Amino acid sequence: MSKQAIMAGLDGERTWRLADYVARGGYEALRKVLTRPMSPDEVIAEVKLSGLRGRGGAGFPTGIKWGFMPRNYSGDKYVVCNSDEGEPGTFKDRDILRWNPHALIEGMIIAGYAMGARAGYNYIHGEIWEVYKRCEEAIDEARAAGFLGDNILGSGFGFQLYNSHGYGAYICGEETALLESLEGKKGQPRFKPPFPASYGLYGKPTTINNTETFASVPYIIREGGQNFLEIGRPNNGGCKLFSVSGHVERPGNFEVPLGTSFAALLEMAGGMRGGRKLKAVIPGGSSAPVVPGDIMMQTDMDYDSIAKVGSMLGSGAVIVMDDSVCMVRALERLSYFYHEESCGQCTPCREGTGWMYRVIHRIEHGLGRPEDLDLLLNVADNIAGRTICALGDAAALPVKSFITHFRAEFEHHIEHKRCLVGGPGHTHQAKAA
Repeated sequence: MSKQAIMAGLDGERTWRLADYVARGGYEALRKVLTRPMSPDEVIAEVKLSGLRGRGGAGFPTGIKWGFMPRNYSGDKYVVCNSDEGEPGTFKDRDILRWNPHALIEGMIIAGYAMGARAGYNYIHGEIWEVYKRCEEAIDEARAAGFLGDNILGSGFGFQLYNSHGYGAYICGEETALLESLEGKKGQPRFKPPFPASYGLYGKPTTINNTETFASVPYIIREGGQNFLEIGRPNNGGCKLFSVSGHVERPGNFEVPLGTSFAALLEMAGGMRGGRKLKAVIPGGSSAPVVPGDIMMQTDMDYDSIAKVGSMLGSGAVIVMDDSVCMVRALERLSYFYHEESCGQCTPCREGTGWMYRVIHRIEHGLGRPEDLDLLLNVADNIAGRTICALGDAAALPVKSFITHFRAEFEHHIEHKRCLVGGPGHTHQAKAA
């Protein structure tokens, strides 16, 4: 079995089917947990040892998160998978669900056992209906084979799993907005505390992890947490799926050990398209701060290394931009997205995202003013850290990083009413924002 725990070996014609998954060692970890048996504490200890960190963006240690669930609570508890993959540039989780759904199912069952939960929900992004149908088929297969339901493998442990199809709102990727949506309400983030581990789905203790996180668990239990840890680096255990898009020859998903250099990842993606020069990289999805290309070429792809260069590993969406990109225009598009996707609950985000977009829009269209750049930084500072959820930060951080690293390009737009990289013929038509 390859050390690439999630997607490796998926070279058959029907990799999503139960028979194919079992042939690759699928559900051996569940058998190990339930028939050995392993105690819930032993399972959590193995996950802690693995160094597995949340693969959805925050990078919080998974084993520690599982330990937050109350041990002696006698009522219902839930495990929820966040498959609401809406971050621009991210497309890895849908491939797990499309090609390897049983890895997720097995991981969620093991998580339920470890935390004393008897039911789980997989919240799937609303724009990938065919993936939802495939996950439904996989659940039916697992249930028919005795891996889901009551008295799994004769162990006395029962677990039910349900897919829930979302409606495409980016905000539902925030864990408490996701819970609100699961309950049939408008997807808006909750105030925290209380945190989901004490007050989650239907007011019950709940743990929420990302698709890739749960799908990593079977390998950890089957092969051992130490084995998984040694694939990556200390504090950065295991492999990670990176969605590489933009100006590369072969965009796609690449599963590599954490700590792999960005230069090596870029080479796997075929290098820069057309042989152009690398200008900038957003290493963790559109909400992560942009990093100049020369800095990224000296950086490794793990949580700590990316943090040292002022950005975030985030969801693992690597957006590559060559020297033909207008950074003002790129930021305008990103800012429009966050303005449109703000749920409107918090005033700084509701008003501030629109304000930032309109200012960037007028800079891009030849109506910028010298004071606009400091205004943008001021507005971003008054959004970040002042909202219920992290969408405000997600909107503010790109603005701050784009201006910090490429300020001269913004100033050129303002002074010359034209793009620095577009050549003499690339001028902007002045129009109101």
